[in-house]
Amino acid sequence: MSSGVKVSTESKNAYDEVKKDKSYRYIIYHIKDEKIIDVEMKGDRGATYDDFLKTLDNYKTECRYCVFDFPVDVEVQGSEDKPPMTVDRLVLLTWCPESSTVKQKMLYSSSCDAIKKALVGIYKCVQACDFEEASKEVILESLKKGGK
Repeated sequence: MSSGVKVSTESKNAYDEVKKDKSYRYIIYHIKDEKIIDVEMKGDRGATYDDFLKTLDNYKTECRYCVFDFPVDVEVQGSEDKPPMTVDRLVLLTWCPESSTVKQKMLYSSSCDAIKKALVGIYKCVQACDFEEASKEVILESLKKGGK
């Protein structure tokens, strides 16, 4: 099911600023006027995942899409003697807290494909309805399982 919601050019540009330019650590998107996915805020490049979660705490009753450029240590294949290297993995978090309205949950759920298609290069998509599901540990475990 598709809602007909479109992704704004600003949303795509902001994503490129994270992906290519490494200008920001995260982006929080919202659906504006039930018609367009737009940037609500950008997090400084120096922000941590804990900083992001503190910001997400402002949306206890509202759905959002979030992109976080998540640093993760990966083993270098074929070189057991070398330490892991840190790479950034782009995570798309669909935030739909239990306390948000049914209408909002349905709108964000039915519009998720639009943002997934627009933001090319997302490594992992994660859905969360509470802070436990959005925890750093859950994201890290999800990243260990590989892309998408």
